[in-house]
Amino acid sequence: MERITAPDGANIVLHTSGTGPGVVVVHGGGVTIDEYRRLTARLADRFTVHRYNRRGRADAPPRREPYTVEQEIDDLGAVLAHTGARRVLGHSYGAFVVLQAALRLPLDQVVTYDAPLCLAGHGLPTDYLDATEEAIRAGDIARAMAIVAAGVNPQDAASRLPLGVRTAICRLFLRTQIGRKMGALLPMTLRESRQIEAHEGPAEQYAGIEAEVLLACGAQAAPWYAEINDLLAAVLPRARTLRVPRCSHNGIAVAPPRLVDPIAEFLATPTPSERTGSV
Repeated sequence: MERITAPDGANIVLHTSGTGPGVVVVHGGGVTIDEYRRLTARLADRFTVHRYNRRGRADAPPRREPYTVEQEIDDLGAVLAHTGARRVLGHSYGAFVVLQAALRLPLDQVVTYDAPLCLAGHGLPTDYLDATEEAIRAGDIARAMAIVAAGVNPQDAASRLPLGVRTAICRLFLRTQIGRKMGALLPMTLRESRQIEAHEGPAEQYAGIEAEVLLACGAQAAPWYAEINDLLAAVLPRARTLRVPRCSHNGIAVAPPRLVDPIAEFLATPTPSERTGSV
């Protein structure tokens, strides 16, 4: 574990394991790096895996106000500069951060899993955000979680249950350790969703990404993740898509071989700078 300094002087705690080319993991919303232990273990025999908690979580510094995704890009830039890594893997909101960062930071390889983008009327819906924020203001975290779950996972059978039933299920979920964590982080997660909404635009806004990009999604996740990946692949100069069978949005945390192996194969390919011997 190391402490490195962000551009604003805050300390970022870096957790590193493994050997080989460096890969930085940028986690999603509602979780911390703890949920990526299995993924890290399954990559660490081939890569040096760097993880850090994004601000406001666990051992991370607090967010600056007002919050914007630029803070995330600054912190990721500090991690890249310290480690020398040019490979990044982002999940969910972490994938949004990585794609935004790839427009301005020196990256060679990018992996996204279930990137939640708003692409000119396509992709992640945001119509559930107002009702969720209202529930949070009323102090009803279980109801807020139920609204979010149905909003982002309409393919799940549970999402078709009455809201009262879904809320009762979420109250039980909040008794678990992961439920309590996700409930505590939910207001922060919603602010991240608002950042995705604020950056809505055509897929062409990402056309300036020069890194090699693997756009992965779970076949059992919401259908718009595959739609987003197809739209991005059509405009990114060096991108390809991967749809992982029998994987949900949480698949990258479960880290089955059918998901980890193609990602590892992609990341093991020498980057242009490695092929030419340049830095």
